[in-house]
Amino acid sequence: MATLRDIKRRIKAVESTSKITKAMKMVAAAKFRKAQQRMLEMRPYAERMSQILSNLSTAAESRSHPLLEARPRKNIEVIVLTSDRGLCGAFNANIIKAATRYMADLEKDDMKVGPSVVGRKARDYFRRRSVQMRKTWTGISGKISYANAQEIAADVIENYLSETVDEVVLIYNEFKTVVSQQVVISRLLPLAPIEHEEGAMPSQNFVFEPSRQGIFSSLVPKNVEIQIFRALLESQASEEAARMAAMENATKSAGEMIDRLTLQFNKARQASITKELMDIVGGVEALKG
Repeated sequence: MATLRDIKRRIKAVESTSKITKAMKMVAAAKFRKAQQRMLEMRPYAERMSQILSNLSTAAESRSHPLLEARPRKNIEVIVLTSDRGLCGAFNANIIKAATRYMADLEKDDMKVGPSVVGRKARDYFRRRSVQMRKTWTGISGKISYANAQEIAADVIENYLSETVDEVVLIYNEFKTVVSQQVVISRLLPLAPIEHEEGAMPSQNFVFEPSRQGIFSSLVPKNVEIQIFRALLESQASEEAARMAAMENATKSAGEMIDRLTLQFNKARQASITKELMDIVGGVEALKG
């Protein structure tokens, strides 16, 4: 049976843990606000990029770009976006579970699958299971820049154009609400055919330098960078939201544990006092006898 000293020591330990989780929640909340702001600013930019490509594209030009040409699916690269740190609930577990299930389905269809990962959690997961990874990017959580998206985009575009891979798929957490994130499995390459939207601003009214086809050809790879950058920002906001929720739940659980231990301490203290009183009364009765 635990002594009063043991229970008191446990209460102090849980109180210390509660202070840490509360502080981590506040830090995660501050980081989340910044990540959310960047993510919300990026969404209309990505949508506008699609509109510009739609205005520039024609049926003939869209089919001619190598990043829009689909090939028979034989070698599939799956890019898995996780975090570098833990303590964010089921954020990483959901991504890894969805990725492994998706890769297993591809392998059942006799396709060769090679994962590339962003974040230490996915890297460590696949490394422990001796899964060969083509490329890893770590150390960017919390300090995502457009240069990170450019680096990843340049790598996957080079491999796609050299026909090392026939398709590139991106798996990440899309931010919905503070308590809800959705795993998204999105095809990155080949890009979906860009159709000209009805009612879009006619491109005949503009003079293009060097040419409409030249601008279109330079913006298609840029669109790949934008998609990756948006996924990184969505993942970052989702990570901080998940960590904030996890630390809030941990702080709440610590408070409930402190209440239970305090009740246990009071009961044990009351039992100890009662026992001492019984010993005193017994001693007095013995003296009287």
